[in-house]
Amino acid sequence: MSDSDDISEFGFIVDRISRGEVPIKNIERELICPSCKELFTHPLILPCQHSVCHKCAKELLLSREVANTETDLEISNPATPVSSPRARRLSSASVERLDRLSRTASLRRSFGRKGWKRTIHSQGVTTFPCPSCKRDVDLGERGISGLFRNFTLETIVERYRQAARAAVAIMCNLCKAPPSEATKSCMDCKASYCNECFKLHHPWGTPKAQHEYVGPTTNFRPKVLMCPEHEMEKVTMYCEVCRRPVCHLCKLGGSHANHKVTSMSSAYKVLKEKLSKSIGYLISKEDQVKAQIFQLEHMIDQTETNGEKSRNEATNLIDRLCSILEQRKMKLIKSIEDSRTSKLERLRYQMDEYHGMLENSGLVGYAQEVLKETDQSCFVQTAKQLHTRIRMATESLKTFQPAAEPSFTEFTLDVSREEELLKELSFTNVPDAPVIDQQQSRLYNEGIIYWQQPRGNPPADHYKLEYRKLDQDGDCAWQSTEDVSGTSKVISNLDSNSRYLFRVKGCKNFSYSDYSKEVAFYTPPAPIFRFLFDENCGYNSDHLILSKQRDSVESVAGLPMLLGAERIMAGSYTSLNFITGDNGITKGKFYWAFRVDVSSYLVKVGVVSDTKLQEWFHSPRDINSPRYDHDSGHDSGSEDTALEHSQPFTFVTIGMRKFFLPKSPSTSCTDSCARYLTVPNRIGICLDYDKGKVSFHNGDSMQCLYERHVECSGTMYPAFGLMGGGAVHLEDLVAMKELIYRN
Repeated sequence: MSDSDDISEFGFIVDRISRGEVPIKNIERELICPSCKELFTHPLILPCQHSVCHKCAKELLLSREVANTETDLEISNPATPVSSPRARRLSSASVERLDRLSRTASLRRSFGRKGWKRTIHSQGVTTFPCPSCKRDVDLGERGISGLFRNFTLETIVERYRQAARAAVAIMCNLCKAPPSEATKSCMDCKASYCNECFKLHHPWGTPKAQHEYVGPTTNFRPKVLMCPEHEMEKVTMYCEVCRRPVCHLCKLGGSHANHKVTSMSSAYKVLKEKLSKSIGYLISKEDQVKAQIFQLEHMIDQTETNGEKSRNEATNLIDRLCSILEQRKMKLIKSIEDSRTSKLERLRYQMDEYHGMLENSGLVGYAQEVLKETDQSCFVQTAKQLHTRIRMATESLKTFQPAAEPSFTEFTLDVSREEELLKELSFTNVPDAPVIDQQQSRLYNEGIIYWQQPRGNPPADHYKLEYRKLDQDGDCAWQSTEDVSGTSKVISNLDSNSRYLFRVKGCKNFSYSDYSKEVAFYTPPAPIFRFLFDENCGYNSDHLILSKQRDSVESVAGLPMLLGAERIMAGSYTSLNFITGDNGITKGKFYWAFRVDVSSYLVKVGVVSDTKLQEWFHSPRDINSPRYDHDSGHDSGSEDTALEHSQPFTFVTIGMRKFFLPKSPSTSCTDSCARYLTVPNRIGICLDYDKGKVSFHNGDSMQCLYERHVECSGTMYPAFGLMGGGAVHLEDLVAMKELIYRN
């Protein structure tokens, strides 16, 4: 099917817009670039499946390159008017540098990889900050040149623009002035024509008559999608690992040689079926969506009303506190003022008395005038009282004592307790929302979810955990657990190969906190398989150290290696030391997971049959024995040759922080860079005994990294081989016989 069939699926949306049945803003949000906040222009599809404008991608890539090289770029004059957010981000100097870097990248592609050692790609700009998911995505060696244009989105944007500006006609590109309105556009000529010009330039009986034409448009996209890595090849397959179209050269010897791919028609059918089913589900749930929209509108109204009510209540209560403080303040201030007035009156009266002791003033002056009296009877009458006053003044002079103290220490306020109370003034003691611990939590057919309170917050009295399955066939109702007194909870009876959402809230003093942030977990494609490391099957205690619980194994050099050191002159006398699980699989489909230390040199993980184990362990190798066949530790190729046929064992190699994919027969020796992935935090293995298939997964996202057939005969055991320093740790849910949770 052609890409035009895809567009017709979305055409009804634009048609409804043009008829006014759908508000423009309803679709516009899907057509806005997350970087420039404008309609997409030549959008590119990032590895994370988000889209971004081509120009925005170049600008973001340039900003990352500038940050890495610590180069300061001058910004344009802020007073200069600009027309859009995109135009504001780069100055002319930045654009010139961007063009220079783009020309360098173009020369690199023209001259090949050899001889160019410092380009925009070799300077560390291999990751791209996605403006949608806020994560760094790996662009590979080709950078943005290796990204596909999102032609479907580009066409929808163009049709949206036409619907939004229905009154603006597209004019013929070939007419002389004034041009006529175009009636069709040629996708081969990439031009628009009126009827007369189209007939003139596409006469019958010529090759141009076979050109593909559509209605008037300004969006001319290629008729066939070409591979950005092999520019002359059409994309004919779809890589399920990278989730992008690829050509046959990418699969034969390129970066997708070991990835699982399907034909483009199969991928088209599956994805279209999924999309149609999803759209059909949403359409069938239109009443439910409207009910939820009504519920959200009601919640918005309630939020506004309740928020205003709470604000007024808080304002009134605080104003009440301020009123009480103001009344108390006035009473305390009045006490201080009364005391101050009383003290001042007494001190001033005393000061006046002392002024009277001065010569020619007050009491002394009056006494001097009395001494001038000559009449004895009159003098005696007045002098008696005066002498008493003079004597009292003399005594007070000898024993001076102020009438009042200037200190006001009795009015000192201690408000420390009140300050602390005011600082702690808050709303009802509702606990903060807990946080789900994604590092410790694990989900299989049964899982254990851990959470914790934010730092500095006391634990709640109890918690309530809720979860739901993200299933489009159902209503996805939340399921609630019983109250949990601890900070973990075991969940049972989970479906395999599913995605679940979890949230938790705490309760303290009968008040519930908000829900935690919803966290998604994936269940593996099969039930959990439980086992421990087997110390009785091929376990070499000289080279391997097994933990007491038998859930971890560590590789060491060992004493025999040191004793045989005098024989080591060339090469390496290091071999793989295998250990298996103590439990095997004879039917069904099971999954187990483990962690490999990041410092591990080389670890092989996989499955092996009991017959193959007997063959291996019946011919043990000893480093001190002359029959010991030393191995350099490098891949000899025998294992890769065995991949062409089904074998009773399958292994992948992990080491030096990389997950190495086994070679395929078509992989060339120069494609080693395409044979490894970054090792996940957890690795999962799924064995389908009945179908004879084994797959290796990212234990966090459950993404399938590698899958192949395996000959399942007898009992199949989990197997691990270690070389050099390294360690393997089984997941708790694999090593546990039954799940427990902490209180």
